[in-house]
Amino acid sequence: MASKRMEAAMNSNKPLFIPFITAGDPSAEATVELALMLEEAGASLLELGIPYSDPLADGPTIQAASKRALADGMTLEQALQLVPLMREKGLTIPVIIFTYFNPLLQYGERRFTEEAAELGIDGVLVPDLPYEESEELGSLCRQKELVLISLVAPTSRERMVKIAERAEGFLYCVSSLGVTGVRSELDPRVYDFLTTVREASRIPTAVGFGISTAEQVKVMNEHADGVVVGSALVAEIGARAEALKQPATRAEALAEIKTFVSRLISS
Repeated sequence: MASKRMEAAMNSNKPLFIPFITAGDPSAEATVELALMLEEAGASLLELGIPYSDPLADGPTIQAASKRALADGMTLEQALQLVPLMREKGLTIPVIIFTYFNPLLQYGERRFTEEAAELGIDGVLVPDLPYEESEELGSLCRQKELVLISLVAPTSRERMVKIAERAEGFLYCVSSLGVTGVRSELDPRVYDFLTTVREASRIPTAVGFGISTAEQVKVMNEHADGVVVGSALVAEIGARAEALKQPATRAEALAEIKTFVSRLISS
């Protein structure tokens, strides 16, 4: 059951490594193989992003990935169908769907939760759905043993603690304000923020937005229970988009990306 996979992942003794990839970037077949490679490389769970034409929280790297995926014809429905293919090939880690609210609303919240549970998906993360407006989706998720992942940012302390106290699965801590993207340095104020969240949270905390080097991963693992890596990984995928599309060159490209991931999280 989905909840069992999530529970097992959250109870691991090692730091969480949560990679983000965009469904359909650069192709559906490559997405399945990337998921399997990431589990082999040490991923605790997978964030599978739904390509969207107006991704408010995403920087240029993930925007470019969405464009590649949309050009290849990827949709929310097709993205969900990738997960059972991953499961058939041996993927055992939890899969969290990362989607903006508009595609989810058009698809239907009830339809989404029902299909997600049937297809081996473990939860959903909706970055533009305010916590205060998430009760309906949260209720539907709980009925199907899906986890609705909450985000907290270094803004209002009172709101942050409230969200942390009620969060499920893991708590996604946004390291800085603004959009996603590789950053050479993280805001030093993030450490006090992470300490506050960790003290308030009953569940593991994972920090994302800008984590791109082995040193950043090492430092963040000292202040949170794990890291989310998106733009840095998506950039590696984008640099090898053509190779990943072709079966003859895909294995070599996957091996190169696996080496990047292994170096990133080996510290």
